[in-house]
Amino acid sequence: MIITTTEQVPGYRVKEILGVVCGNVVMSKHLGKDIAAAFKTLAGGEIKGYTEMLTEARNIALERMIKEAEKLGADAVIGFRYSSSTIMSGAAEILAYGTAVKLEKI
Repeated sequence: MIITTTEQVPGYRVKEILGVVCGNVVMSKHLGKDIAAAFKTLAGGEIKGYTEMLTEARNIALERMIKEAEKLGADAVIGFRYSSSTIMSGAAEILAYGTAVKLEKI
């Protein structure tokens, strides 16, 4: 499966647009880690627990989007993007989305 942020794939043309596909996940940190993160903000620097949580969330959202594209028989997802939003303190939603397409080699 080709995933690209561009609207075109070099060497191919879009034969058919199958529609918008997305995958999302809402994740939160463990309360103990959330408290540790609060102390880390006082000193400054990277909050590794949140970095790890968001990396895992992006991977899950991407995987879910790809599965949706595969169900449609897509060769690629073009115009791929991530979006995030805070649901509540310590919880975030990550959304992966793009346009599922069939490709034809040129």
